[in-house]
Amino acid sequence: MAGILAWFWNERFWLPHNVTWADLQSTEEAAFPQAEDLYLAFPLAFCIFMIRLLFERFIAKPCALGLKVQANGPQKAQPNAILEKVFTAITKHPDEKRLEGLSKQLDWDVRSIQRWFRQRRNQEKPSTLRKFCESMWRFTFYLYIFTYGVRFLKKTPWLWNTRQCWSGYPYQPLMPDLHYYYIVELSFYWSLMFSQFIDVKRKDFGIMFTHHIVTVTLITFSYVTNLTRVGTLILCLHDAADIVLEAAKMANYCKCQKLSDLLFLTFAVVFIVSRLGIYPLWILNTTLFELYEALGNFPALWVFNVLLIVLQILHCFWSYLIIKAAYKAISKGKAGKWNPLQVAKDARSDVESSSDEEETVPRSKAPHSSVATNGTSGANGTNGYLTGATSSEEH
Repeated sequence: MAGILAWFWNERFWLPHNVTWADLQSTEEAAFPQAEDLYLAFPLAFCIFMIRLLFERFIAKPCALGLKVQANGPQKAQPNAILEKVFTAITKHPDEKRLEGLSKQLDWDVRSIQRWFRQRRNQEKPSTLRKFCESMWRFTFYLYIFTYGVRFLKKTPWLWNTRQCWSGYPYQPLMPDLHYYYIVELSFYWSLMFSQFIDVKRKDFGIMFTHHIVTVTLITFSYVTNLTRVGTLILCLHDAADIVLEAAKMANYCKCQKLSDLLFLTFAVVFIVSRLGIYPLWILNTTLFELYEALGNFPALWVFNVLLIVLQILHCFWSYLIIKAAYKAISKGKAGKWNPLQVAKDARSDVESSSDEEETVPRSKAPHSSVATNGTSGANGTNGYLTGATSSEEH
């Protein structure tokens, strides 16, 4: 084990030439980032998760009810043992052949069976109230941490001159405010890593999970190698757009469509400018070029820059979805009515809308009298859980 640890923490990989870990040990005069500091993130992540539960229960939920956010979930499908068995054991999206077979077996028309499966799928979706509470929690955290980051960074020289990120590196003392900022951000993303499995499920779950892994790795990596100055710039830059996105989702859940559209457009501008403009021209420029000029090269820098480029690829993917949403709305001449959260899926759509789900297979037969009284009772194809459009994501 000692040999493995010695190999993993090889100074020639992690540190510039002629620098050792002993040089970066904290003393009474100056403190430096230590790998063991990061263990604090795990209990703090649990605390953040518990704070979130209390916040959603006692603050977000009363706010949602006060704003008339719909508390009921999707309309439930009528109990049917045969269809339930197909849904749970075979498929949640039956093809045309299976629909025809079920239609004959149950003496239901195909449209009614399609409606049952749509309602049954939506039945597993979270309520608008739950989604509002989740968004309000994220909005509150992002607003707090972004405000803290701005107040901290405006007093630092590297905000105004990125070359200051490398001045005196790696012998840059760890300031208490910077340590707090890093540990809280890392703890929050660890909490997201685990809570993502119980949060509202979104269609880009894999992409978001990749994003969280890259983010946690970047924060950890930059802390261990004392690349914390540029790390604070990256964190603050990314939090800016997330605040507006969560506000847009909350407005949508409250059925304030005009406000939601305005906020989403603001989010789109902030996201594209910050992620496709400021990030590559400001952050990648200093890590790829200014850092190399100041320190030369060592292996950890390549890993750090590869992770930053992976993050930029994710930025391009989400920007594509946002631009696609705007183009789709403009090309269809519905700029006054569109819900960008539906088209872009917030890059993270979580609900199937009734209109999107409605298959175009024609009815194979007229509804049977028993279907009229039993098979489609209350199944009018309208999901009260859905508001004008589908909506949902933080990154």
